[in-house]
Amino acid sequence: MDFDLSDDQRMLKDSVDRLIADTYGFEQRRQTMASAEGWSRATWAQFADLGLLGVNFEEEFGGFGGGPVETMLVAEAFGRGLVVEPYFATVVLGGGLLRHAGSAEAQAAYLPRIASGELLFAFAHHERAARYNLSHVGTTATKTGHGWVINGEKSLVLHGDSADKVIVSARVSGGLTDTAGIGLFVVRAEHMTRRGYPTQDGLRAAEISFVDAPAIAVLNLDGFAAISRTIDEAIAFTCAEAVGAMAEMHAITIDYLKTRKQFGRAIGEFQVLQHRAVDMLVELELARSMAMYATMMSAEPDAVERGKAVSAAKVQVGNSSKKLAEEAIQLHGGIAMTMEYKVGHYFKRVTMIDKQFGDVETHTARLVAAGTAL
Repeated sequence: MDFDLSDDQRMLKDSVDRLIADTYGFEQRRQTMASAEGWSRATWAQFADLGLLGVNFEEEFGGFGGGPVETMLVAEAFGRGLVVEPYFATVVLGGGLLRHAGSAEAQAAYLPRIASGELLFAFAHHERAARYNLSHVGTTATKTGHGWVINGEKSLVLHGDSADKVIVSARVSGGLTDTAGIGLFVVRAEHMTRRGYPTQDGLRAAEISFVDAPAIAVLNLDGFAAISRTIDEAIAFTCAEAVGAMAEMHAITIDYLKTRKQFGRAIGEFQVLQHRAVDMLVELELARSMAMYATMMSAEPDAVERGKAVSAAKVQVGNSSKKLAEEAIQLHGGIAMTMEYKVGHYFKRVTMIDKQFGDVETHTARLVAAGTAL
């Protein structure tokens, strides 16, 4: 398999790396997180100007026409910068569902406005009792004389408090955990009740309630396949994001070992600490290889094979990020646990990524159930 980047991919990588380096200093990020929305609309406009908001959309919708590799490059850069803007919620989740389940009319209406930075989306799917079961949907959609209405509650909706529109999974038929009978609907912000809050890793989420909320568009009345595929792509994205965060933690730790002195010597001269730094590099490269594998397999049409690939990547990245982050904390000592130092923030982000869409234990169980050797 050829892992060399094309000229266009290298240009994209250079552009997004430079943007993150210029606009995402640690203090800048802290100020952004402290703002009313918890993210920067000026930075969002820069993402739009660079074409990042449409990187995996077709050119007819104002996109870049890229694929999984281009998305991976963006994810790694965002992981290094600990980006807090609603890119994942709007482009990866919202845009992914529109690409896979949206009608031609819905795609034409929404995708160009996402790519231009005009429209923010969120995906309201998780429910409190669902744990990691994607087919657990208790929210209901009822057909009326004027369309559809949604009733129910959704939890942990990423950037749901600032979204202009929310894609909602709602049951139109079947039992609570049936894969059939799950529809996807677009609901406008003014037709729901939202309670926003900051998450542990500096992002935003919301609890959302729907009471006879009118659904202004139906994307798909049998949406589980689209949900599953979009979540697989989302897992591949977060794996690549975790690799970016891990790479930055490793680089920061190496610099610290070179400059921190004890007993008149840089602590990086002690062989035992050199060995631990090498162990960190090994974990980084293991995670990177599996994140690349998940990226390649995220476009696989066979849902079973795609699911096994992303679960394997989720397990490796989760284990490796935990080991690398713990070493980074240990090698820095107490300073790493302060809010004023970068490493603790990266630790929080990779920990949250591990829990998102199923932790290591959950995906290990899925691989075992699928008969995949670990």
